[in-house]
Amino acid sequence: MASPPSLSFARGMYNGCVTIPATLGKGMSPVTRGKQIGRIFRAIELFSKPAGATIAESMEELECDRRSVYRMLDTLQEMGFPLYDEASPLSREKRWKLPEEYVLKLPNLSLPKLDLTWPEVFALHLMRGQDEVFGGTDISEAADRALAKLGLLLPDTFSEKLSRVKALCIPVDKFSKDYSDKTEIIDALSDAAITQKICRLKYDSFSREKQVEFSAAPLTFFENRGGLYLFVESTKYGMIRVLAVERILSVETTGDRFEMPDGFEPGEILDSAFNITLGEPVQAKIWVSEAQAKYILLRKYFKNQNISRNPDGSIVLDINTSGWFDLKHWVLSLGAEAKVLEPEELRQDLAEEVRKMAEKT
Repeated sequence: MASPPSLSFARGMYNGCVTIPATLGKGMSPVTRGKQIGRIFRAIELFSKPAGATIAESMEELECDRRSVYRMLDTLQEMGFPLYDEASPLSREKRWKLPEEYVLKLPNLSLPKLDLTWPEVFALHLMRGQDEVFGGTDISEAADRALAKLGLLLPDTFSEKLSRVKALCIPVDKFSKDYSDKTEIIDALSDAAITQKICRLKYDSFSREKQVEFSAAPLTFFENRGGLYLFVESTKYGMIRVLAVERILSVETTGDRFEMPDGFEPGEILDSAFNITLGEPVQAKIWVSEAQAKYILLRKYFKNQNISRNPDGSIVLDINTSGWFDLKHWVLSLGAEAKVLEPEELRQDLAEEVRKMAEKT
């Protein structure tokens, strides 16, 4: 089988010539890449041609719409490719290209030998079974394709074990949210976060009971209990907010850049919150019965917590967290097996909630 056509890469991206073998393993086709990386490679090759390419030609070659082509141009420029446009003497459309002196022609590419161990294969499939939040999306399908390709590189003796691993790692999506129709929005937000571009968002605000539009900087995605969320910084108020991705209705990337907020540490913010509701710190003491204490002792619910054990087997949780609403509903979920000792405001809030529940039963 003939070697694949040469690819053009920015000078300095690779030190020397690397080659792609025409096949890998028994009867394998030429190495393919993931959707996004493959599209980047094709875009680099396209814009490296002496004539470059118009937006229309790029749409056809990259198999995407006009907006996606402009996002690709932004992405490549953020990666350091000195793309420029120039007027075409034969057309009104501009042509995008890379400078000739910047392009280094490489004969082909190669990948290192892939020699996965059994524990590594098991770990990959175990993690794949835990990402139910992406079920039904292009991300999930891409992960399945990647694992399928890896499977072709494994020895035949792995096949039987691999089928057993798949049976052991069953994904549970009972409470996960559906993102099957949010692929374009996730892609747009990812591109904007990488290139640090401010977005104009339309969002279904449950708290305000209406759709709202505002500009924000997309900072970091995170997953929580089967849902995908996004930290953003409001450009108007400079506040860090958490958005539920399924309620983002549209994304329009602007040309304005943003810088990461000083001191923004998403891990620390999430560690300090009981769930994902951000708010003022809450210092509380909660008594938990012996019946529930043994379950609670198996988990660490709060980053800042101290546990006192009582002679009767009950415990007292001394916690410092944030998210009054989330904390209140967690205590309610324990029913009569829990009692708030401090603060008094939380005790009264819970008592009022229970009273309202009793009136409706």
